[in-house]
Amino acid sequence: MNMMNIEKKICIYGAGGFGRETLCALIDSIAPHGLKIEDVACFMVDDQFYREPRIMGVEVIKRSSFDPAIYDVVVAVGDPAARRKLVEELPASTTFGRVVHPSAVLSQWVDIGEGCIITAGTVLTCNIKIGKHAHLNLHTTIGHDFVAGDFFTTAPAANVSGNCTFGDGVYLGTNVSVREKVTLASGVIIGMGGVVLKDIQEAGVYIGNPVKKLEKK
Repeated sequence: MNMMNIEKKICIYGAGGFGRETLCALIDSIAPHGLKIEDVACFMVDDQFYREPRIMGVEVIKRSSFDPAIYDVVVAVGDPAARRKLVEELPASTTFGRVVHPSAVLSQWVDIGEGCIITAGTVLTCNIKIGKHAHLNLHTTIGHDFVAGDFFTTAPAANVSGNCTFGDGVYLGTNVSVREKVTLASGVIIGMGGVVLKDIQEAGVYIGNPVKKLEKK
């Protein structure tokens, strides 16, 4: 099983769209090992969102019944700020797993932090370091000598060239392209299809080709 501790059940915190996609990635990851997904994974939702005991064949537990002694957690909530809040609210003794789809290509010179979810078709080349609780969505590509902080997030088909440095909580929308040697400050959000050609030193939402900051009205 890719980069997971099979001694503890994987608890997917969040049963929305990305949570269910994470379960699919986990199913593909355990397939060669002859394991049953209901024995490996569960969903967790906040108590007020609990509606049904099982989703896609696996148990759903309430957050109030969460026991960190028996689960490794991945937080499958797309928004980086919301994900950070949920991570910080979990008990201090919580341990975090990783889910990496078997089709993802990660060289031996890639370092990813705890709690990361890497989906199908993603390619990470060499000398790459990504912090905790990152989400790399379908067919993301990242070139050499890349560093990102915690809660880095990509939507499908984001492409990052080599020698880039990102702060915490950076979000790249679908089909974003980032030129080589670009630095993005913490909290930068690049909208769908955005093309990033130079450093961005201020948090905010940026859109277009090349991207420009979206000013609040």
